[in-house]
Amino acid sequence: MTDQKTTIEDLKKKVQSFCEARDWDQYHNAKDLAIGIITEASELLEHFRFKNEAEIEKFFHDPKKKGEIESELADILWFLVRIAQRYDIDLSKTLNAKIALNEKRYPVEKVKGKSVKYTEL
Repeated sequence: MTDQKTTIEDLKKKVQSFCEARDWDQYHNAKDLAIGIITEASELLEHFRFKNEAEIEKFFHDPKKKGEIESELADILWFLVRIAQRYDIDLSKTLNAKIALNEKRYPVEKVKGKSVKYTEL
């Protein structure tokens, strides 16, 4: 499976099958899955804490370190896909709607090259 050949639906089915085979639905409510996303995101952040840009850039050229980061990203994706699968959330539709909203909130002519929240425009 690669990004070029895998759909989000494929990922949902794979995660669902894995979890159902282990009877994990009982542990995967929205709260606990959301906690999982935050927990795994925190573990990803630990790799970058107190590192400068040059040190971070090196991580992605070190196979071991890059592998650790990939593993954390996979954990985050796992929980994200699982919550979407369990609660029938169409991630593509949701992301496209969010992008459309952000296009209105952050018009290119007002924000290009700036890092401000839309409420400050």
